[in-house]
This record gives sequence, C-alpha cells and structure tokens, in this order.
Amino acid sequence: MGDTPTLYEWAGGTDAFFRLTTVFYAKVTDDELLGPLFARMDPEHFRYVALWLAEVFGGPPAYTEEHGGYPQMVTKHLGMAITEPQRRRWIDLIQDAADEAGLPDDPEFRAAFLGYLEWGTRLAKQNSQPGADVVRQAPVPHWGWGVAPPYLPGQGLS
Repeated sequence: MGDTPTLYEWAGGTDAFFRLTTVFYAKVTDDELLGPLFARMDPEHFRYVALWLAEVFGGPPAYTEEHGGYPQMVTKHLGMAITEPQRRRWIDLIQDAADEAGLPDDPEFRAAFLGYLEWGTRLAKQNSQPGADVVRQAPVPHWGWGVAPPYLPGQGLS
C-alpha cells in the first residue's frame, strides 16, 4: 500500500478543493438556513476553506503557513452557536457541491471525505456554543482513507 495516494491527490489537488468551495459557498450564501451565518463572510473565505481542506486531506500546509493553522480555524467558530439543522444543511450542501465540482465519487473517497466532514462539523458545532470548553491549540488534523483504501481496478480489495 506504499503507493496509495493521499485523499488530496485522489481528489485532484488544490484546484479540486477550490472548485468545491467555490460551488459550495455560492450555495451557502443563498441558503435560508446557512446564509445568515455567512452574511459577513470575507470574499476570500472560499479560498481559506479550500486550503484548510487540502491540508487536512494530505496536501501542502498552506493554511497553517498562511492563516495560522488550527488555532485560527477554531477561533472562526467561537460564539456562532451553530445548530444541528445548520450543521446538517452544511453537510448536505457540501456533498452536493462535491458532485457539481467533479470530486471523485467512488465509495472509498466519499466515505473518507464525509467521515472528516461529519467529524469536523460536529466539532465546529460543539466549539461554537456559548461557554464551550474549547481546545484552542491543536495540530491540523490529517485525514486518511480509514479502513477502505481507494479501489484500484485489477488490484482487488485488501
């Protein structure tokens, strides 16, 4: 398995995550449930999230180097009081955006991709609550394939 690509490589690199977040945030700004959370969004927000996701999935540490890594990301969610319906809508819209942006749709990639998104949005929701006991210093998570590596025709499943 030494030749197993990272999720970042499998997705198509940084450009794939820029496509994803461009499509995604166009949906978010028009969404009645999520739009208010992002009403004062920096016009470059889609780029920051693309760099974050690229780094999480095995790409270059651009978010850490340019934007401060995990401590900066966690501060963006403090006090937002994200609700469960908002978290779920975020998940639904980013999955739709992944389809529209042409991210790989094989079950192994999508399971790993969604696994991180579920974990990350649940943590963001928890950290966003008033009075939350938030871990402010941690490394950027590095997400991998989990139990199902990518399916490569002719190599079978391990």
